Amino acid sequence: MTQPLFESSITSLPLLARGKVRDIYAVGDDKMLIIATDRLSAFDVVMPDPIPGKGAVLTAVADFWFRKLGHIIPNQLTGIDPETVVAPAEREQVRGRAIVVKKLKPLPIEAVARGYLIGSGWKDYQATGKVCGIPLPAGMQMAQQLPQPLFTPSTKAAAGTHDENIDFAAVEKLLGPALAGEVRDATLRLYTEAAAYALTRGIIIADTKFEFGQDAAGRLYLIDEVLTPDSSRFWPADTYKVGSSPASFDKQFLRDYLETLDWNKQAPGPKLPPEILEKTAAKYREALDRLTA
Repeated sequence: MTQPLFESSITSLPLLARGKVRDIYAVGDDKMLIIATDRLSAFDVVMPDPIPGKGAVLTAVADFWFRKLGHIIPNQLTGIDPETVVAPAEREQVRGRAIVVKKLKPLPIEAVARGYLIGSGWKDYQATGKVCGIPLPAGMQMAQQLPQPLFTPSTKAAAGTHDENIDFAAVEKLLGPALAGEVRDATLRLYTEAAAYALTRGIIIADTKFEFGQDAAGRLYLIDEVLTPDSSRFWPADTYKVGSSPASFDKQFLRDYLETLDWNKQAPGPKLPPEILEKTAAKYREALDRLTA
């Protein structure tokens, strides 16, 4: 395995942004190079230690889903080899962990699909009996499957702050009724098809978030990452049971470890022991192996 990449240093292209995980560079005026580093964020704080191989796993998982779900909605992929857009000395930084994408205008929401009652949805339900304003039956339990998948959008928070759940009426105000409906329908169709496939591989996709963008003509595209362990809750189907928080193939393992520490969930994050780094990396690799084997 190559050395973990905490931060890229591409000088042959203009740097546009560094997110929690991804570094983004301009490729001309109409394309971008997106590099998935090995950074990991938990509780909206980037941890100081990279997870070995994580960026390559995220790239492979997202690429798998982009291609599998491409008949539902067009996506950002261009098919251009990332190694051809950087200087020869920089190819190692992009190998297996980068994609060249169309430059699109991102929508100002996170499009969340929920199939199970967990996380902030469970907290919302306990307090109100609803999730994002959508009423649910009384007496539901943690991790229970919902009567049908829900579109539960949220705002896009600035770095270091938390996304906030919003209802569909708020999405209509932000996007307009027609585009809001298009995003909702695409979100639920993408989730439903992906969840059905994943179940055949022994994985329950409890929830996930999608991001969408538009081209100059207003056409909607699927962008960013898709159905990765960073943007989704993946549960092993064979050990799932209602009433408790299931084990997962995502960074929940790291979150659970961090909850045992005396840390205020503010930056800087705590140093992570080697065994925690490796176990987290193994969770990501298992998700990839199960989905694509």
